[in-house]
Amino acid sequence: MEFDTIAAISTPMGEGAIAIVRLSGDQSIEIADKLFRGVGGKRIIEAASHTIHYGHIIDPKTNEVAEEVMVSVMKGPKTFTKEDVVEINCHGGIVSVNRVLQLVLNHGARLAEPGEFTKRAFLNGRIDLSQAEAVMDLIRAKTDRAMNVALGQMEGRLSKLIKRLRQEILEILAHIEVNIDYPEYDDVEEMTHKMLLEKAQYVREEIQKLLQTSQQGKILREGLSTVIIGRPNVGKSSLLNSLVHENKAIVTDIPGTTRDVIEEYVNVRGVPLRLLDTAGIRETEDIVERIGVERSRQVLKEADLILLVLNYSDELTPEDENLFKTVEGMDVIVIVNKTDLPQKIDMEKVKELAKDHKVVTTSLLEDRGVDELEEAIASMFFEGSIEAGDMTYVSNSRHIALLHQALNSIEEAIQQVEMGTPIDIVQIDLTKTWELLGEIIGDSVHESLIDQLFSQFCLGK
Repeated sequence: MEFDTIAAISTPMGEGAIAIVRLSGDQSIEIADKLFRGVGGKRIIEAASHTIHYGHIIDPKTNEVAEEVMVSVMKGPKTFTKEDVVEINCHGGIVSVNRVLQLVLNHGARLAEPGEFTKRAFLNGRIDLSQAEAVMDLIRAKTDRAMNVALGQMEGRLSKLIKRLRQEILEILAHIEVNIDYPEYDDVEEMTHKMLLEKAQYVREEIQKLLQTSQQGKILREGLSTVIIGRPNVGKSSLLNSLVHENKAIVTDIPGTTRDVIEEYVNVRGVPLRLLDTAGIRETEDIVERIGVERSRQVLKEADLILLVLNYSDELTPEDENLFKTVEGMDVIVIVNKTDLPQKIDMEKVKELAKDHKVVTTSLLEDRGVDELEEAIASMFFEGSIEAGDMTYVSNSRHIALLHQALNSIEEAIQQVEMGTPIDIVQIDLTKTWELLGEIIGDSVHESLIDQLFSQFCLGK
């Protein structure tokens, strides 16, 4: 498969030590050779693969020096895209790197689309679709655990498992074909039914195992949507600041200071939290505060975890009790804050309202109880011990949806076999399962979906 030559800036825009212009395609080395002047007249087109060279980028029209550079030459197929790749290492200034990119584009390259380098790696067969998606997961990882999951997927851990399951289904389908082609042999039919049931049950169990990791995997990939709620001035913003370890939210003694939802990512014992500090939920005449309260109620409905904050130095109010009713059926940790002040709250009543939910006492002013809270969060979702390297995690929403569909399809096939349905009818559900699993790794996927997936990547990746 041949493509034109693409180029893009592969490092973040801004000032820094270096910036990289990346080229990929058959003309990459030729284009770089037109622009590069090496020490002693060294030419890029004559360079050995996987070598780096010092020199200058020259504007051929004016013969003026555009930038002092180091140029890496990597010849396909031993590259990320399996094409010839050149990386021009410039000084990390906005003007210098853009000048080099413009010269590259003026001499035969096309500006790459978002994710096009990784898309070429997929289309050229270097990686499958699940590995390509893991590239973006790796870039966006917010904790070590999330990074380890993405690395495992990039190395093909999920791909190998999916391919093995598809091979099992192919073996079943091959036996079915034998049964259909040679119906006069009864022993073939009997063997086919027995083997079909055993292998289909094995495939079902493996899919179920993957789906058991999906909740934790999705949390690692996307972050746990965590909402801090409570009456005004119970310490919600102080809690946000304590978890983030810096002052992101304004803290005052005036109720209603937080007028909107504040969002921040934080790493709690390896669990990425998308932390949302809400306006205090109460009835108010203030129009701006009322809008904030409505937004708080909305994000509450979409939350994975609720941190319900109470005031140790206040008696429980009807508003507090209503909050417990609001979060019924959700994952909740109850935080009783301000233990540095005299106790007025009825802790027995709190435990009764909390039911089976964890209750943690804190003094955020004196930084007490935060460790216990972090441990409670980690234990709730990861039992405090699971490590990303222990198993194959499924973290991508697209993969999870396809696995659910594949599970339904294989279960249909198993039911059909147990009911004695003709084997050629069972074949339909098995083939569907095989195709659905193929969509995960990109063996059977529409081009429009591929374009949509790679459009979410950053430019230059």
